[in-house]
Amino acid sequence: MAEQIPLHPVRCPANRKRAAFLSAPGPGSERPRRFLLEDESAHLDEMPLMMCEGGFENEESDYQTLPRARAARRPRGLTRLLCGLWKLLCTNCCDCLVNVCRRKKELKARTVWLGCPEKCEEKHPRNAIKNQKYNIFTFVPGVLYEQFKFFLNLYFLVVSCSQFVPALKIGYLYTYWAPLGFVLAVTIIREAIDECRRFQRDKEVNGQSYTKLTARGRVQVQSSDIQVGDLILVEKNQRIPSDMIFLRTSEKAGSCFIRTDQLDGETDWKLKAAVSCTQRLPAMADLFSIRAYVCAQKPQMDIHSFEGTFTREDSDPPVHESLSIENTLWASAVVASGTVLGVVIYTGQETRSVMNTSHPKNKVGLLDLELNQLTKALFVALVVLSLVMVALQGFVGPWYRSLFRFLLLFSYIIPISLRVNLDMGKAACGWMIMRDQSIPGTVVRTSTIPEELGRLVYLLTDKTGTLTQNEMVFKRLHLGAVSYSTDSMDEVQGHLRQAYAQASAGGGTPPRKAAPSGPRVRRSVGSRVQEAVRAIALCHNVTPVYEARPGLSRDPEQAEADQDLSDQNRSYQASSPDEVALVRWTESVGLTLVSRDLGSMQLRTPGGHILTFCVLQLFPFTSETKRMGIIVRDEATAEITFYVKGADVAMAPIVQYNDWLDEECGNMAREGLRTLVVAKRTLTEEQYQDFESRYTQARLSLHDRALKVAAVVESLEREMELLCLTGVEDQLQADVRPTLELLRNAGIKIWMLTGDKLETATCIAKSSHLVSRTQDTHVFRPVTTRGEAHLELNAFRRKQDCALVISGDSLEVCLRYYEHELVELACQCPAVVCGRCSPTQKAHIAGLLQRTGRRTCAIGDGGNDVSMIQAADCGIGIEGKEGRQASLAADFSIRQFRHIGRLLVVHGRSSYKRSAALGQFVMHRGLVISTMQAVFSSVFYFASVPLYQGFLMVG
Repeated sequence: MAEQIPLHPVRCPANRKRAAFLSAPGPGSERPRRFLLEDESAHLDEMPLMMCEGGFENEESDYQTLPRARAARRPRGLTRLLCGLWKLLCTNCCDCLVNVCRRKKELKARTVWLGCPEKCEEKHPRNAIKNQKYNIFTFVPGVLYEQFKFFLNLYFLVVSCSQFVPALKIGYLYTYWAPLGFVLAVTIIREAIDECRRFQRDKEVNGQSYTKLTARGRVQVQSSDIQVGDLILVEKNQRIPSDMIFLRTSEKAGSCFIRTDQLDGETDWKLKAAVSCTQRLPAMADLFSIRAYVCAQKPQMDIHSFEGTFTREDSDPPVHESLSIENTLWASAVVASGTVLGVVIYTGQETRSVMNTSHPKNKVGLLDLELNQLTKALFVALVVLSLVMVALQGFVGPWYRSLFRFLLLFSYIIPISLRVNLDMGKAACGWMIMRDQSIPGTVVRTSTIPEELGRLVYLLTDKTGTLTQNEMVFKRLHLGAVSYSTDSMDEVQGHLRQAYAQASAGGGTPPRKAAPSGPRVRRSVGSRVQEAVRAIALCHNVTPVYEARPGLSRDPEQAEADQDLSDQNRSYQASSPDEVALVRWTESVGLTLVSRDLGSMQLRTPGGHILTFCVLQLFPFTSETKRMGIIVRDEATAEITFYVKGADVAMAPIVQYNDWLDEECGNMAREGLRTLVVAKRTLTEEQYQDFESRYTQARLSLHDRALKVAAVVESLEREMELLCLTGVEDQLQADVRPTLELLRNAGIKIWMLTGDKLETATCIAKSSHLVSRTQDTHVFRPVTTRGEAHLELNAFRRKQDCALVISGDSLEVCLRYYEHELVELACQCPAVVCGRCSPTQKAHIAGLLQRTGRRTCAIGDGGNDVSMIQAADCGIGIEGKEGRQASLAADFSIRQFRHIGRLLVVHGRSSYKRSAALGQFVMHRGLVISTMQAVFSSVFYFASVPLYQGFLMVG
């Protein structure tokens, strides 16, 4: 029917007349333009996305379409008024009831004074973690409600209670109460054990001790006693107890690394910078001699952004610093280097980690739901059969008593032993899964849904640690005329050693001026290799870390002096594993990064000489630009160089003309390598001074700061010299490709939901064969408005049999306006890849797929996957590098991703077949016994006398 609905684009004459009429001045007044905009917005609200081929225009600009057939069915007149009033009344009543019951506190922005919790104007929640589902008062009622909300259990309870009435008593009480009591006892004991485990884990986390800095000195406090405004000292390898602003660190550079694998699933270390005003203070105790406060935005779920300000009032003039995500320390992260001091701004339920965690729910298998519906049908048949027997009896005497007795006699149709037999059968299936030697270490934590493993349609998987090992290996270096792979890296090392030996013999390279654009001079292969390796060794955000000698002083300055600076004690940390792989490769060929701080870095040549470079500017990688850059000055030659590296699509327009970049990028991508293009531009001192003045002015702008800064940086990114193309491989987990192929052949659609960058997720999807090489992919363009989302969905609708690649921000916009349409289109795709996906979005996607009536399974290995695992019909956790948080919260726990193939295809299918056969057998036996009871009662003049008694009724 949707194909027959006529569409009327906005460009039609009728719409022109309407627009002209709205914009034309009235007889006495002029219609304001803002009303026109509101009418257009309201008109767009009435234009749902058409989900049929006939519902789209050929041009993307025609996104405003109004189906007249739907508009004609809208109620009008008095009916519409009454419906609107009734809807408004019901909505207001429900909202008032919800507000009274919940009394949810409104979240507001706050001002936090350093070290003064008593100055907080509002009361904030306790910094306690609570994952329990019940308390001591709600445990028994809650468990009983979860059991008797199903018709099957409620029917058994009513039948068992009826045996206390002498006139309705059919058999012995134990024949009815024994099975029901056994099921309830097992359920209560299992829930009690789970609650005790949750309580112990919460008690362990809340009881962790931290150092609190006060005016009188340092005191030890428990994590649950931390308040907003406290100054908390967190040591290395210690969990951050609450959301804090980073004030000071023991590191000389004023920055530190933290691990956020339990927050966003990324095992890469994140670099955080302390507030410069507090970092410059001579000692930590000086924090109590200043009057300073932090203005923080209201608590929200976004873990990738923060806006706030730091103000010091006692200075003249007052010091104001803007705070961003780089100055924050979110709860559940772990300090990886140094000792940090922060001021608490959010606690308890208002922290980012808790707001992105969903509460666990009681999962019920589809088989149990189907049996529950079948029980209702059998109950109707039971009532009909009983009425027939009473009618044949002639409704003589107290016929209603005979009716109830016949209901009890024919209760074999719904055997009370059905639940017991199914639970025992599921427990046996779980025991067989854990005893399987082909998947060692598998643990069944929820024994009530093993048959769900054989009924899955969608598999939602994480990337980092689940499909990949998150270990990058440098594979290829291409210079245009020559290419080097892993087996020819010794040639690169030889060229590099020879080039730096000649430079040392010649007394160094004299400073060069930036030559005007003209014919390029062909250089030797050795000089090109030297330029490429040096660019890779400089253009990054990697920091070498040295461990202090054990057993020495804990004073920061003394610890820094006691560091072992040998190569064996050095490790590299960065926010991206790609950069670490590149720096490790430069070390393997002879050019080593030995030290780095915020203003300089040092490289060691193959001959042992130290090259010092001053870091003038650093432009970090963003999803919009898809590249990062750095401006450095060589201390020996005073040469200023601007290095840039990034994705090929972002670098191709800014580099000089070449005929090999596109072809080689395609070749490496087909090999499953992640490519980066490296380029440079030499600047004169005058050029850099001009750029610095314009860049500083753009950063101080109050309006459109990001756009102005990007414009200034892009002024340098022109006609850059292309140096090289690099290829890095992300190591996949063992047997990922055959496992995904097996699941696809089984009819399971796989969705990758990751918090990593969209480009990285796409590359891994292709290398793991989640998306086949011959399959088309539709990259969903970034959208921010409803109109853009409408256009992009229209473009995606025209694609046939292609994988969808979408970012979390675009997904959020589409779900806000076109939730049903997006889910319908995505479910038709053979695979979906979603990058920059928050934990809450993962759980939301799992819930949306459940509404389609198909069973979903979620698999992950980090704390950020817990919400998705708990929201899916079946959750699988992997014990990996990111801890056991996901495996403990999952229904099933495995050691490796490849084990999921046998778990789903073998054990899931057999569990489903056995549970279904057992349920059919028990119900078939009940029907046979009920038929014999009906024949017996009919022979003896429809008397309500039992044919069988005792344990036969138990089954």
